[in-house]
Amino acid sequence: MFKVEKNWWKKAVIYQIYPRSFQDSNGDGIGDLQGIIGRLPYLEELGINCIWLSPVCRSPQDDNGYDISDYQDIDPMFGSLEDMEQLIREAAKRGIGILIDLVLNHTSDEHRWFLEAKKSKDNPYHDYYVWRDGVPGDGRWDVSGGLDGSPAVPNDMKSVFGGSAWEWVPEVGQYYFHQFSVKQPDLNWENEKVRQELYRMINWWLDKGATGFRLDVIDQIAKDPERKITCNGPRLHEFIREMNRETFGRGYFLTVGEAWGADTERAKLYSNPDGSEFSMVFQFEHIGLDQIPGKEKWDLAPLPFLKLKEVLEKWQLELYGKGWNSLFWNNHDLPRIVSRWGDDGEYRVECAKMLAALLHGMQGTPFIYQGEELGMTNVSFELEDYRDIETLHLYRDRKAAGYSHDTIMESIHAKSRDNARTPMQWDDSANAGFTQGVPWIRVNPNYREINAANQREEEHSVFHFYQKLIQMRKQYPVFAEGNFRLLHREHPQIFAYLRETDTEKLLVICNFYGQETKYPNPEEWEGKQLVLSNYEENFSQADFEKHMDKISEKEHSTENVLRPYEARLYYMG
Repeated sequence: MFKVEKNWWKKAVIYQIYPRSFQDSNGDGIGDLQGIIGRLPYLEELGINCIWLSPVCRSPQDDNGYDISDYQDIDPMFGSLEDMEQLIREAAKRGIGILIDLVLNHTSDEHRWFLEAKKSKDNPYHDYYVWRDGVPGDGRWDVSGGLDGSPAVPNDMKSVFGGSAWEWVPEVGQYYFHQFSVKQPDLNWENEKVRQELYRMINWWLDKGATGFRLDVIDQIAKDPERKITCNGPRLHEFIREMNRETFGRGYFLTVGEAWGADTERAKLYSNPDGSEFSMVFQFEHIGLDQIPGKEKWDLAPLPFLKLKEVLEKWQLELYGKGWNSLFWNNHDLPRIVSRWGDDGEYRVECAKMLAALLHGMQGTPFIYQGEELGMTNVSFELEDYRDIETLHLYRDRKAAGYSHDTIMESIHAKSRDNARTPMQWDDSANAGFTQGVPWIRVNPNYREINAANQREEEHSVFHFYQKLIQMRKQYPVFAEGNFRLLHREHPQIFAYLRETDTEKLLVICNFYGQETKYPNPEEWEGKQLVLSNYEENFSQADFEKHMDKISEKEHSTENVLRPYEARLYYMG
């Protein structure tokens, strides 16, 4: 059974499932809850402790479930509330918790609250959302080319998905605010009734057996449109602490807030060891490094490797003893890391393992995104095969701005959210074993080579490497408790660090690139046992020493050599 104790999540590994793409059980081409239930043995074999389940609540699916129309029901495409209750029970029997994905910043425009809110200003639900009067002026032009009679928008704030963040509702003569899609009106957290409604819903899920929550764009709930503040608003931490007291603060629940605007000082508030806010947050400083500074994520730039080391070191050092890190390369919004910063060709296996070792050796709770444990890769679809609203709006807006088709598609192939949303690759049968129907989005064509069935049988697969990392986190306290010391920060290819407690040491050494490189200071290796390597023959110290003999005698006493994407973990306890 799934057991919780204080800070249990510090030794845990979380597995994110994007339900639409994980496993279809009824042949409609869309993954569902019964499909997840059927794959629980696989997750138990992998060794994970908890599933983060991307949104399954009832939704019109304008933004793939992040537009919720009923927080306390399951969307029929995924099954029923009874299926959800069964998933929670069956997962618990295998020692696996369920993390519910909640969107508290906004709802769907089809939520009953908003349907009432737009009827009149006097409706009791009107103030559940963010409304503003228009600005007197010339009015705005509608799509037919004439004035539609509405005043000018309250200000020039833009939606993340393009266009104005304000939408006119003639019935009430006001604009509502939507930071995302026009079908995702923002909730008014200044209204205490809204907060209490949300807290009752959270407690309802806890009573159903949820292990905790991932809270979508939580740093945007305390917005101030007059001052154009959408992130880190003045009452943000007041609201979070209140929510904690009213809901998940009453038990040992796991909570992780998505906070794109978090820095280390804010993260210390979010993940304060006193338990007053969340267990941890997702911060994205490292994720934004491969874009042109000051531009959008679509404006591609090479990864500044030394900056990556600097950023990850900063989060390790500044949160040590004062907060808690989440560790991730991938999620449902991000491209596949092996394609993004690695090699999805010749060295795909070695590269996927190296990236896993580098991340899992740090302090924090690792999050594995479905298929990451197989080394799944990006796709290069034609435009018509993409389904993501952000991707399609990007193409529309950049084409109108004069970008060429090829330039836009280069960005889409690199950064589209659909890279993460192609179906899970279970085996080499039709549609990768995901569905017996027509999948809602195309399967990655490489599923015959990259799939779970093959890797579970292959001793040295990416799957089994992840399995060993998860086992080591449970076996060695240094993973959760050790301090962090970056080694050789100026080396242009090596990412190496030491984790230490009073009784244990863990040395992680990774060649981040596809060229062999020399590694200085062999004394860092002395006295430690090689416990994991991503090269098949590297499971004994003798093999490594034989490899060292390839170096010239002049260099042998001062330098080692690491092969392309080589990763090595040493332990001393």
